[in-house]
Amino acid sequence: MARLNDDAQWIVLMGFVVSFALFFIAILINQSTVVGQTTAEAVSEFPKTDIREVRGMIIRSEFLSDENDKTTVQREIRNLSLSRHNAVVNFSSNRPGGLDPYTYIEIHYNNGVTAYNETWRSE
Repeated sequence: MARLNDDAQWIVLMGFVVSFALFFIAILINQSTVVGQTTAEAVSEFPKTDIREVRGMIIRSEFLSDENDKTTVQREIRNLSLSRHNAVVNFSSNRPGGLDPYTYIEIHYNNGVTAYNETWRSE
């Protein structure tokens, strides 16, 4: 009986293994670039300066001496945020009372993509 020569089968099998390994590595490399791109896009879309501006105006308005000016400024902050940045800004404040000498301001900013919440305390 003649012996079967199966060397060619091993060559074909190793070719399939190497091709699947290269395919898998190519998919991994492709996905790593997509992750980097989406992370960079998320960082560039975060409205850091808008939040800082609104936050600063809210904190400054809290310490105005005239209540009418304070109410007017806070209403305008809400209107300007909605019209300029398409953002909803809500905030409330708790004045010092009792044993707690601090002023607390709760700030909520939402522009449809980014939601930001903060509780600010006076020092």
